[in-house]
Amino acid sequence: MSHNHDHSHGHHHHHTANKKVMFWSFIAIFTFMIVEAIGGYLTNSLALLSDAGHMLSDAAAIGLSLLAFKIGEKQATSDKTYGYKRFEIIAAFINGITLIAISLYIFYEAYHRFLEPPEVSASMMLIAIIGFLVNILVAWMLMRGDSHDNLNIRSALLHVLGDLLGSVGAIIAGALIMVFGWNIADPIASVLVSILILFSGVRIVKDSLHILMEGKPANINVEELKTAIGQIEGIRNVHDMHVWSITSEFPALSCHVVVEYNIDRDQLLMKINQLAKHTFHISHCTVQVEGENTSVHSHCDQCD
Repeated sequence: MSHNHDHSHGHHHHHTANKKVMFWSFIAIFTFMIVEAIGGYLTNSLALLSDAGHMLSDAAAIGLSLLAFKIGEKQATSDKTYGYKRFEIIAAFINGITLIAISLYIFYEAYHRFLEPPEVSASMMLIAIIGFLVNILVAWMLMRGDSHDNLNIRSALLHVLGDLLGSVGAIIAGALIMVFGWNIADPIASVLVSILILFSGVRIVKDSLHILMEGKPANINVEELKTAIGQIEGIRNVHDMHVWSITSEFPALSCHVVVEYNIDRDQLLMKINQLAKHTFHISHCTVQVEGENTSVHSHCDQCD
């Protein structure tokens, strides 16, 4: 049995950078959220109020992500043998659900405003422009983190991009109200942004559930991995293979290999671990070695 884990240094570096990005993003979002909420109330703009509500969820989402990174750093115990890394995925799942809930609430509010369009002050546009600039800054900071590989960062980024679109919608609505007096532009802008927020939320929930359900990482082809291991000299058969993610950027592999009688098993295990790490970017590898003359090989009925 071989166990390989080569993850800590790179993961620690990314965590430190991600935490700094999250912290300053939280400060910027929380500060302007207060400004936008007051501005939305004073101008009677649903577009601004919905955007402020979304920014509140952003602040909560980023705060939750910061907490997730902190909890994820806790050491593994005899109870939690993988540590608390998966809390990051739970945080991403909660953020996704929040996005969906916010979009549905905005739909509800917009429906009533379509029936009775209220008077909206065009000065909302000035606040929306400031919000647009703040969201660009925060989105830029989050993109400097691991927004591609880390689901927790990506869920926070999608929150902020939703805000960015919300600010654009509020700016356009403000211009239409100022030039043409079209107060109905305010709920229309809210609905358009809510649709985008809804799609983002569904995607984050889907991705986080995939990890929680032990689904394989999208970038790993299990059949190619199995074939590559099977082609290593001395290996007769590969079975009971499982590929999953503990959390973002932490793919794991376990498998059984049937080997020739006189093969150097230490060398063989080294080759498997190097293949998994360098070719398929797998962080955590566990291999059970079985001799070809073993009368009964361990086998999972639900696996290959």
